Amino acid sequence: MTDLYGFDLATAVVPRPGDPSAYDAELHEGWRMHKAVNGGLLMALAGRVLAAELGGSSQGHPDPFAISAYYMSAALPGPATVRTETLKRGRSLSTGVASILQGGEERLRVMATYGDLDSHDASDVRTSATPPEMPPPEECAGREAAPPDFLKQAPILDRIDLRLDPATAGWTVGRPTGRGLVQGWFRLPDGREPDLLLLLLAADALPPTSFDFGIAGWTPTLELTVHVRAKPAPGWLRLKQSTRNFAHGYLEEDAEVWDSAGRLVAQSRQLARVLMPTQ
Repeated sequence: MTDLYGFDLATAVVPRPGDPSAYDAELHEGWRMHKAVNGGLLMALAGRVLAAELGGSSQGHPDPFAISAYYMSAALPGPATVRTETLKRGRSLSTGVASILQGGEERLRVMATYGDLDSHDASDVRTSATPPEMPPPEECAGREAAPPDFLKQAPILDRIDLRLDPATAGWTVGRPTGRGLVQGWFRLPDGREPDLLLLLLAADALPPTSFDFGIAGWTPTLELTVHVRAKPAPGWLRLKQSTRNFAHGYLEEDAEVWDSAGRLVAQSRQLARVLMPTQ
């Protein structure tokens, strides 16, 4: 039963009686990064509601294909409301929007296109992308390698099992490479296997690439888009995140999520603002 897992509890919703477009949720303290709940967790919460809305009929579309989120204010631990609207129902694709609100203030707005990945031919793949090369998980750096001050602000690290490639984790010991690259292994420590919703969390699970520039400030996401390409196989996910341009306090980050079968199962891009410790 998936409701035994922390991730599923953190993204659980309850339909509001008498209001078919509203769901009640609880944002958990344990998924916080700095002051705010992790952006990938919020996207997964909205994604779960949209899957129910767009995939509910006999010819529904339960799987996210493209999902874009705009983060308007920091989502804090506590009660929240998710509101949805279906914009279009088509033969192969449907589109909807979802908003997460707290105290009447909109924290996040998502627009997404959903379909049915099971209708795709799994052999129909042509790609030049290759999985990131890194040591096995047991030879990579876990949460114990993170600076103590960082751990105090990141209780989410107790909810995920993230192992960073030592070649991209020099910033943890004061030796950033300056390449703007972070990569590593990802899974949930409670044994929950990856699915499409977990891919949305994984796309925002790595530390910000600004750390690899030696910049230790908090990096809130302004916009995040995830393209889901396939249902992941069980086991570890491999994550790669990079930036090519950090300017004027903002950076873009491109991420890849690879499953244990060596398939590129999700891609993402986000724009984030780098706040210095005094901001």
